[in-house]
Amino acid sequence: MAALLIFGLSAAFCLYTLAGYPLLLWALARLRGRKIRKAPMSLSVSVILPVHNGEHWIGAKLDSIAALHYPAELMEILVVDDGSTDGTRQVVDGYVGDRRVQLIELPRGGKAVALNAAMSRASGEILFFTDVRQALGPHSLANLVACFADPEVGVASGELVIRDNAGIEEASVGLYWKYEKWIRKQLSRLDSVPGATGCIYAMRRSLARPLPEDTLVDDMYLPLTAFFAGYRVVLEESALAFDYPTQLASEFRRKVRTLAGVYQVMRQYPALLGPRNRMWFHFVSHKLGRLVMPWALLAAAIATPFMPDPWRIAAAIAQILAYGLALADSALPQDASVKRLTSPARTFVVLMVASLFAVVVFFVPPRVLWGQTRVSQSAAAR
Repeated sequence: MAALLIFGLSAAFCLYTLAGYPLLLWALARLRGRKIRKAPMSLSVSVILPVHNGEHWIGAKLDSIAALHYPAELMEILVVDDGSTDGTRQVVDGYVGDRRVQLIELPRGGKAVALNAAMSRASGEILFFTDVRQALGPHSLANLVACFADPEVGVASGELVIRDNAGIEEASVGLYWKYEKWIRKQLSRLDSVPGATGCIYAMRRSLARPLPEDTLVDDMYLPLTAFFAGYRVVLEESALAFDYPTQLASEFRRKVRTLAGVYQVMRQYPALLGPRNRMWFHFVSHKLGRLVMPWALLAAAIATPFMPDPWRIAAAIAQILAYGLALADSALPQDASVKRLTSPARTFVVLMVASLFAVVVFFVPPRVLWGQTRVSQSAAAR
């Protein structure tokens, strides 16, 4: 009976994390949701763009920033070259005619070091953080800044839109991202999200603090400084950045890093698990639940052979079918209709394995977990 209890508790926990909590969150957001008091604002902005070996993307990114519908005289653009070994600097040099653009050159030190260098030079009332690959919607910055008309808002995060023009594997990764964005929208309506979208978010400069040099998730660490100062961290759906879908192998590496970053942030902000966190229940149900869920799945698998029949047979068949679909996916041709089932199953399993691997942050230097995110070759060429 102990095995049956372990399996039942594990299955119930996974069901709650995947579906029960999101439904409860949706209901709470409808009952107790708070609107953001937005208004056009003319605040000075420091655009912070860290880049390492971004020659392929940096020109288009600077064009995207230049095309933002925001008063040019209120913007400075701080490009931080983090020890690039390609032609990144030469491309940026071509933009010296724009007096807003400032190039900060550093030896390779990592993203946190680059962000700290830019924040120490920034003069704007608002810091706007963005990454090199994603194009920005023309109204994205103005829409983020409008959120700061609400004195309760300390951080405003934009929304990342994954382009729908890749294969089924990349589409399955994009489907997971849509699910995650839906949860973030409900959290924002209720009070605050536990972090921002790393390629498009803004915060009051007065709330920013230097990042520890080994920080893996700046888009959690910095927003949490505002959150624990009593401010809201909100999602602004009209501030858009656009990216291509990532391949599953690249998403695996990114997910290991970001989930390892959650472990790291819990160590940096122990108050996340205590009464000072007014969103404690949601952090435990969402972020911590995602870290625990693969271990619950593993416990269920181990308990299955020791369960009494007919539970043992039913549980074994269900798990063999689910994991079998995931294993079969990579062997199937891209045009196979069954991939509409196998690709989401494979994506789920890969993300669960990534969550298991995230514990590596306790055994290796965090910098080891950084790696370049690769987008779909066919998508990026379009």
